[in-house]
Formats: sequence, C-alpha cells, structure tokens
Amino acid sequence: MPKYLWKVSYTAQGAQGVLREGGTGRRAAVTKMVEDLGGTLECFYFAFGDDDVYTIADLPDNTTAAAVSMTVGAAGAAQITTVPLLDVDEVDAAAAKSIGYRAPGA
Repeated sequence: MPKYLWKVSYTAQGAQGVLREGGTGRRAAVTKMVEDLGGTLECFYFAFGDDDVYTIADLPDNTTAAAVSMTVGAAGAAQITTVPLLDVDEVDAAAAKSIGYRAPGA
C-alpha cells in the first residue's frame, strides 16, 4: 500500500481546536479518518517550527491521498502538504529505467 507523509500547519482556528481536545484527540481523529479510508496510520508527531504535525499513513492510492489533502485544506483549520513516499525497491526500479533526456546546452 502506498505511503504518504503529511506535513500540517495549523491556522489559529486549528491550534485552538488542539488546545481544546488535546494531542491525543487530534491523533484519534486522524487515525479514524485513515482507517475509514482503508488505510493505517504509521506515525503521528507534533513539532514546532514551520510545520505543527508530521504523519505517515498507508492509503489505498493517490486518489484517496488527494481526497484527504483537499478535504483537510478546504476545512480551513490547517494547511496540508502531501508527500508520496517511495520505498527503496521503487527507487531501484526508477533508477533502472532508461530515460531519453538531454540537459540544456548539452
């Protein structure tokens, strides 16, 4: 099942929600969402800096991941960036592909 990294930054409204329900409440909500979509939540971490939350989830496909990203973003309480993650076998397969590319000026 494909893996996705979500980098989440809360708006003021989202941060207020976390203050009300706590970190465990937010993790439980995300876990339920992912499981309802047929996936699993591998990890959920709060952070400080540019992003407030980092998660890794297994989801059935890119369409499901895009639906999460659009729905979370449209809710207005957080900005989300979805990063598809590749395992080493996928990178090896990509490295083995022959690509007809010419660098500019070459």
